[in-house]
Amino acid sequence: MIQPLAYIHPQAKIAGNVVIEPFVTIHKDVVIEEGTWIGSNVTIMDGARIGKNCRIFPGAVISAIPQDLKFDGEETTAEIGDNTTIRECVTVNRATKDKWKTVIGKNCLIQAYSHIAHDCIVGDNCIFSNSTTLAGHIIVGDYVVLAGLVAVHQFCHIGSHAFIAGGSLVRKDVPPFVKAAREPLSYVGINSVGLRRRGFSSNQINEIQDIYRVLFVKNNNLTKALDIIEAEYKPTEIRDEILDFVRSSNRGVMKGFGQSKGML
Repeated sequence: MIQPLAYIHPQAKIAGNVVIEPFVTIHKDVVIEEGTWIGSNVTIMDGARIGKNCRIFPGAVISAIPQDLKFDGEETTAEIGDNTTIRECVTVNRATKDKWKTVIGKNCLIQAYSHIAHDCIVGDNCIFSNSTTLAGHIIVGDYVVLAGLVAVHQFCHIGSHAFIAGGSLVRKDVPPFVKAAREPLSYVGINSVGLRRRGFSSNQINEIQDIYRVLFVKNNNLTKALDIIEAEYKPTEIRDEILDFVRSSNRGVMKGFGQSKGML
């Protein structure tokens, strides 16, 4: 159902059962798949690729050009996965030639007034609360929860199943499975509630907790902590995911609360 007060470029590719409310503007190079609902006063610009059964609420702007002075008009995309909800006045910018696409995964909820900048890659099943802001080139794993007013510095990496408390400023990488809060952002425990909800066993949760005690609580420096974890904990997917994340960090990982800045 397409309301007559909407403007849709004749070359946009819109599935037959997409609902488009009044005063929507859809540009030429746009693809919208089956079952999606586009609320009134939404603007969908060139490069948008919107999946099945999405809901985009009034005032959102999808696939505007990057807020990056290096952008030179290259043909890039902003991609939104199936069953994702974009609430009021969210802005999602398309990419630069760094990654060529900005991506929000499947089954995500991006709440009102949030901003996802160019070249961000967001995993599946994420929840971003109101006014969350991602700068450019950020990678967010699956099942990440960002509470309201979280601001993430460009090029940061947030691991899967992490929870970041409201009002946090994220300047360093946040490893998987943890809770992060305080200023400067610090480790405050593991995301045990979220892990239980997603079917992690007690043994797995205990393993995660033990590894992060070595990394963040026992005042080891980073190199020593990684050596201890590798030597004393048998290889598992969880252990290896944590080790790989920390070792591959470009910006450095956040510190443990109470650790000196030099420790990490």
